[in-house]
Amino acid sequence: MDEPHADLEARSPWSACGGVAAVRLTPPPGRLRAELAVPGSKSATNRALVLAGLAAGITELTGILKSDDAWWGLESLKTLGLEVTVAGETARISGSGGSWPVTEAGIYIGAAGTLGRFLPPALAASPRGSYLVRASRRMSQRPIAPLVAALRSLGGRVEYAGEEGRFPLRVYGSGLAGGEVGIPGNVSSQFTSGVLLAAPYAREPVTVRVQGGMVQPAYVRITMAMMRTFGAAVDAAEDLSEIRVLPGRYRGRKLALEADASSAAYFFALAAAGGGEVTVTNIGATTLQPDLGFVHVLERMGAQVEISPGRTTVRGPEKLRGGFSVSLKAMSDQTPTLAALAAMADAPLTITGVAHVRHHESDRIAAMARELGRLGVRVEEHPDGLTVWPADTRPARVDPHDDHRIAMALSLLALRTPGIEIANPGTTSKTFPGYWDYLKRLGFVVEAL
Repeated sequence: MDEPHADLEARSPWSACGGVAAVRLTPPPGRLRAELAVPGSKSATNRALVLAGLAAGITELTGILKSDDAWWGLESLKTLGLEVTVAGETARISGSGGSWPVTEAGIYIGAAGTLGRFLPPALAASPRGSYLVRASRRMSQRPIAPLVAALRSLGGRVEYAGEEGRFPLRVYGSGLAGGEVGIPGNVSSQFTSGVLLAAPYAREPVTVRVQGGMVQPAYVRITMAMMRTFGAAVDAAEDLSEIRVLPGRYRGRKLALEADASSAAYFFALAAAGGGEVTVTNIGATTLQPDLGFVHVLERMGAQVEISPGRTTVRGPEKLRGGFSVSLKAMSDQTPTLAALAAMADAPLTITGVAHVRHHESDRIAAMARELGRLGVRVEEHPDGLTVWPADTRPARVDPHDDHRIAMALSLLALRTPGIEIANPGTTSKTFPGYWDYLKRLGFVVEAL
C-alpha cells in the first residue's frame, strides 16, 4: 500500500488526531436521526481575518472556524505586528489601517489556499515592508502566477523567491497604484477575491475585468458583501465580468460569522445515503455560500429537503437514485462528496464542470478515482469530472492524499461498509478539526489505529 501523502509541516496546534496513523470506522446500529450545529465558515473566517488586519480600529469576530487555515491566518497577523486575542470562537484584532507595524518578516501560510491568495495583495498594498511568504509543500505546487501578474499590473512589487509561478514569494510593501487589471476566472475565483480585498488601499480606483468566465462566482459575491460590511465601495456587473472598487479604508467592527455550508454537506449526505434524517440548525436560506445548493443534488437522488432561513433538514430515501449527470461547477468542493455517494446509488452518476479541482489540495478527480478503486468501485476519469458506478464496497485503508475533503468524503462510505480505514485523519483539521468527534456523536465507532 502507498504511504499517505502527509505534509505534516502544514498542521497547526488546532489540529486533531495528532500521532494517529488512521481511523477505522463502524457505522451506527440504526438510521441517523440528529440535529447538530456545524462550525464557522472557512470562507467567511479567512476573508474576515484579512479585512480585520487591513481595517483601522478593533474588529471582534464571533463564530470563527478554529482550523489549520484560520490558525495560520491569525499567526500571520501576529507576525505582522497586530494585537490578536482568541477566546473560544471569538477573535479580537487591532487592525493596521493598511500599514503593517512589522516591516520585515517571514510569514508561513501552511496549506491555506485562501490565505495564500488573500494575504500577498494585502502586503503589497502597504506603503512599506518586505515579506517572504512561504507555504506548505502542496500549496507550493498550486498556481499563483495569475495573482502575481495582477498585482504587478496594479503597480505592486512581487518577486518569486524560488520556482517561477509558485510559492515562496517576496512581497514588497510599496503600495498599489490602481487602474484596470485582467484576471483569469477559470482557474480560481480566489485570485479575483484577493485583489478585491486589497483594492480599497490603492491610490486610484481599481477595475477588475474577469477573463474566461468565473468558476465559482458566489465566492466573489461573498467577498464583495464582506468588503461592504467593512465600509468599502464596490460595484460589479451582474455577471461579475467587471468589478470596480473605489479608494477608501476599512473600519473595524463587530461581526458574527455564519456556519460552514461545505461542512454541513457531509451530514446531509449521511442522511441521504442512510435513509435517515439530519437537521443542521445554523445554516439555511439566507446564506450566500453555494455549497448549500448540494441539498438540491440530493433531492435528485431521492432525498426530501426542507430549508428555512436558519436551518436545513435532509431526509434520505430508501434507495439513492443515480442515472444522471450533474455539473458541480458552482459547488466544486462537493465533488468528492458526490463521488462517494454515487457508489451507493442505484445507477451510474457523472460529475462535470470541475476541471479546476485538479489544482486544489490534491488532484481531487484523480484522488477520488484511485481511492474509490481501492474499495472496489468502478470509476472513469474525465478531464472535467468523473463517472462512478454503484458497487458493493469492501473494507480497505484509503489515502486522502492530505486533502481534508477527500478524507471526509471517503468516510461516508463507512455507513454501508464497516471497517473502512481512513489514513492521516488529521488532515481534516484544515477546515474541520472536530469532524471525527461529530461522527462519534452520530453513533459511529471511530477507532484510532
